[in-house]
Amino acid sequence: MQSITGGTSMSEIALDEVSVLSAIYCERDEFALLEQSEEKGILFQIRIMVGDRSEEKSLNLLFQLPPEYPSCPPVISVNSEQLTRKQCQDIKQELLQKASSLVSEPMVHQLLLWLQQNVANMISLEQAPRLASTSGNGGQRSEDGTWMALLLIDHMRSKAKYIKAVEKWTSELELTGRLFLGRLILILLQGKRRQIKEYLHLLKKTKVDVDSSGKRCKEKMMSVLCEKPLLEEHKQLTAFKVKEFSSLEELRKEFDSLGLLKLYQEFVNTLL
Repeated sequence: MQSITGGTSMSEIALDEVSVLSAIYCERDEFALLEQSEEKGILFQIRIMVGDRSEEKSLNLLFQLPPEYPSCPPVISVNSEQLTRKQCQDIKQELLQKASSLVSEPMVHQLLLWLQQNVANMISLEQAPRLASTSGNGGQRSEDGTWMALLLIDHMRSKAKYIKAVEKWTSELELTGRLFLGRLILILLQGKRRQIKEYLHLLKKTKVDVDSSGKRCKEKMMSVLCEKPLLEEHKQLTAFKVKEFSSLEELRKEFDSLGLLKLYQEFVNTLL
């Protein structure tokens, strides 16, 4: 794959976004950087799976980010050997319409998540009856259920910006949980395992903080304390909230109220 490098007029936002996308879609044939120039911008392809697990469909999406991006939407092409030309066109039109509402901010990852969540509504039931069925599968593996992860953040120099990024990503990925701020900085996440994985990639590959000299930097000191399926005894959270605590006892009580006291005792106590 070609390296992703900057140019004098190419948007740093676009370069950062493509770098993040290449890290998220890192499996074989998931991401390909096809062209990069100051005149045409960045051209790349992403392959994703859509639909329920009983009959997933493979989609190839071609994105061209013009030099003016994200002040203008990307050029998008959609193709699939498992869908008709009309279905691909329908998906393309829906993506372009969604993109028009996201102008001025990096949008490709958000578009892909939105597509995976809404593809059944873009294709008629007669054309793809099995794509529209996303519930009632009692035989799903544990990986398909709700997972949780507990992350330790070493520091936040640009606190407001960092929190804004965390809240944005959890909203886009439909993750719930808590950001605990105090003597320790902890992020508790609940949601689909793949979405948690994508969150971790975003946190590691995006310039979310600043270094000691004030320059934007990536998160290099984050630790994953645990990642496992959510058990029945655990409280399933309905939103992502930022919680500040003034004492470790207050933090312990917050974990206890969520039915996660054992998690606190096993992973947080050891940090003290």
